[in-house]
Amino acid sequence: MKNGVYRTGLIGRGIGGSRSPWMHESEARAQGLKLTYELFDFAVPGRGEGGLAATLDAVRAAGFSGVNVTHPYKQAVIESLDGLSDGARRIGAVNTVEIGERGLIGHNTDASGFADSFRRGLGDIRADTVLLFGAGGAGLAVANAMMGLGVKRLVVHDLGSDRVESLLQNLGRHYDRGRLAHCTDIERELRAVDGVVNATPMGMAEHPGTPFPVEWLREGVWVADIVYFPLETALLKAARETGCRTLDGSGMAVAQAAAAFEIFTGHEADVERMRATFLAFPGE
Repeated sequence: MKNGVYRTGLIGRGIGGSRSPWMHESEARAQGLKLTYELFDFAVPGRGEGGLAATLDAVRAAGFSGVNVTHPYKQAVIESLDGLSDGARRIGAVNTVEIGERGLIGHNTDASGFADSFRRGLGDIRADTVLLFGAGGAGLAVANAMMGLGVKRLVVHDLGSDRVESLLQNLGRHYDRGRLAHCTDIERELRAVDGVVNATPMGMAEHPGTPFPVEWLREGVWVADIVYFPLETALLKAARETGCRTLDGSGMAVAQAAAAFEIFTGHEADVERMRATFLAFPGE
């Protein structure tokens, strides 16, 4: 905190539609705190000049309390940090950087955020076999969350097969490797799974589309998406029209933000108030 103000922000690409500034600044006002939340969007010309490490050095020098990190930097950021929380080290990805006397410390609030959202929105459904799209930083967090929730078989697909193998190797250090598989035939796997999670940027305003042909969906499969801008992605729209139960990215966005808020300020966030704030966002 500098001059009585918590300076925070978000580093990523194509994040102009993020609701994070709205959530964090609104929660701070509700608690009588002064907090600013700035977007460091590397998709904006000149914004990422000098790279990720230089941006982190700049926010530390400016007295920031911390920053969130999103696509595509959740793994790349690790090499610029001074330490990791146990959770971030286990997952192998960071979405929240605490800045303080210990330097830059990476945390992961995505995994707990997704698990909380899943329990709230789909906690009563069968989730023995799950097909996960995305083996990047978000995929690592979601995979850990799903395994912790008791999924018996997690099948992972990513355009980069090496990333899938890296994710499976990471998970295999903590869970039975026999519960994990690399998906090479999406259509076949979709005929057998209970549910699907999209942990790729596909569906974001900057990355329109779906991670697989939506005509392969079938009624009875549940579909979760971590994307939240827009809140209803093309995937979720198609799933709903097919008769699938769906889970949008709002629950994960709120839960991870509430945990990050506490890391930044030392003050516990009111999760339900942040949820109402999220839903009242005037930008969509």
